[in-house]
Amino acid sequence: MNRETYCLLEEFMLCSMDDAAHDKEHIYRVLYNALEIAKTEKDVNYDVLIAACLLHDIGRKEQFENPALCHAIVGSEKACQFLVTHGFEAFYAEQVKQCIRTHRYRKEEPPQSLEAKILFDADKLDVAGALGIARTLLYKGIVSEPLYSVLPNGVVSTGENDNMPSFLPGI
Repeated sequence: MNRETYCLLEEFMLCSMDDAAHDKEHIYRVLYNALEIAKTEKDVNYDVLIAACLLHDIGRKEQFENPALCHAIVGSEKACQFLVTHGFEAFYAEQVKQCIRTHRYRKEEPPQSLEAKILFDADKLDVAGALGIARTLLYKGIVSEPLYSVLPNGVVSTGENDNMPSFLPGI
């Protein structure tokens, strides 16, 4: 990826960010994690990976405005449209779109391509450790979600097979 392309994607990302827990520093950490992971793999399409990393959270604003929306789905559509509008090939835009769409994998639609799997892992690595825990707690406060969910019998859920938002690792 050349500098001009990187700067174009970065500028779009920066204009789309409006979340203290998913700010540009998160994006850069995910990108650096992804590049480190990619070093251990063969045949990585770095142009797709870098674009997907830079743009993976651009749908957050829409999700905050309407919690029924999934930022990964919204962001994947926005990224694809942005890329096509700016003259990128449709096939490339689709590859980036699929990486972004599946970076939040829960139960359906797991990441398929190598680049999508790397983005997924890199994003999850940023949740690990003290900084990740702090980001997660900040985000839970911003969206007014509980740290855990309680089962109908009054027991705190482990998060396993739980569809409710939870800080616990099962989700």
